[in-house]
Amino acid sequence: MAKDGSEIGINTRLAHSGNDPRDYFGFVNPPVVHASTVLYPDAAAMASRSQKYTYGTRGTPTMDALTLAVDALEGSAGTIAVPSGLAAVTVPLLTFVSAGDHLLIVDSVYHPTRNFADTMLKRLGVEIEYYDPRIGAGIAQLIKTNTRVVFTESPGSNTYEIQDIPAIVKAAHAAGAIVMMDNTWATPLFFKPLDHGVDISIHAATKYPAGHSDVLLGTVSANEACWKQLYEGFCTLGCCSGPDDVYQVLRGLRTMGVRLEHHRKSALDIARWLEEQPGVAQVLHPALESHPDHALWKRDFCGSSGIFSIVLKGGGQKQQHAFLDALTIFGLGYSWGGYESLAVPVFLGDRTIAKGSYAGPLIRLQIGLEDVEDLEADIQRGLAAAAEAG
Repeated sequence: MAKDGSEIGINTRLAHSGNDPRDYFGFVNPPVVHASTVLYPDAAAMASRSQKYTYGTRGTPTMDALTLAVDALEGSAGTIAVPSGLAAVTVPLLTFVSAGDHLLIVDSVYHPTRNFADTMLKRLGVEIEYYDPRIGAGIAQLIKTNTRVVFTESPGSNTYEIQDIPAIVKAAHAAGAIVMMDNTWATPLFFKPLDHGVDISIHAATKYPAGHSDVLLGTVSANEACWKQLYEGFCTLGCCSGPDDVYQVLRGLRTMGVRLEHHRKSALDIARWLEEQPGVAQVLHPALESHPDHALWKRDFCGSSGIFSIVLKGGGQKQQHAFLDALTIFGLGYSWGGYESLAVPVFLGDRTIAKGSYAGPLIRLQIGLEDVEDLEADIQRGLAAAAEAG
């Protein structure tokens, strides 16, 4: 929203949200405040903590610039910034679940989220249950009297199932549970979780907001009902981010719209091209008409990002590795959302429900900012090597 109350476009919002240059002598970027100790004017102010900034872990002007910018995108009551995308998962879970609580997690969840739940949360006495990503309103049958949180991720990691988030939210709220969503794939540019009833929106800002494969950060945004508890949990855990990392993510956020549009278009062009290539059994990209959840994606999302998976036509790990080893432009590395294209083998052995039935091994592709023609030529090298390995 502009100062005169009129609606503004997303790239305008990205360029101007978070801070007012007039607050910093006209400089367009906020200061990078390195802070631990904050001084008080007198003992009374210290006793009451009656000033905006009280200690470095609880916020600085640099932190505020980023979190306010994210609030403007999310429509949230408040946002915290934490040192990694995984911390953006673990902090709200530790804040909202306790021993004896029941936690429902989508089975196509990001593997480190599953590992955290299966190790630390179980050790702390939380009951963990995984559900089918396509369960929709049927999740009501899994909700118990002690269900505290339903943890969603849509599309699902590596296999890109789309969840019926509004239906899940309706069932969860009817039972008094809150809904968290890892929305890293879409970002708030293409899906706004809180607008669909989600209580807490989670992002690995390492990915598209940062955009340059050089910084780790996570953000967690909450609605009015959950914000106070989220912020108190954040302060209690002391899981704050350094000002230089925060600043780099804010800088990346300014150009996220134009970068994401390039990722979106290139990935969709390559995904459509891959559907016609010999050696490819299936392309797992929800914006493709061939995707089983395409109608649901089209209903709820307004765009797609630059990461998807392909299924090779037959073979196993030998063919999967041959494909990957033949690549010269795509790097073999984890993470995504940066400027460079990446490829990784997909492992589904940790899943209990959403194992799927695939014709061959899966490979996840992150489409970067390179020219599409060069990336397609590189993929052809991989497909030829996989065929030869057969």
